[in-house]
Amino acid sequence: MKMSSASMGGSKRRLPSRRLGGVLREQRAKLYIIRRCVVMLLCWHE
Repeated sequence: MKMSSASMGGSKRRLPSRRLGGVLREQRAKLYIIRRCVVMLLCWHE
């Protein structure tokens, strides 16, 4: 929910580059965590 509201606000008005960088870094962190979880699940499945 939090991520969708942030993206909607970004599309309506421009965000400062510093905030945009923070959002991108947060998204990269989430992707990294999800990827690690998927790898662990695959390893456990075997």
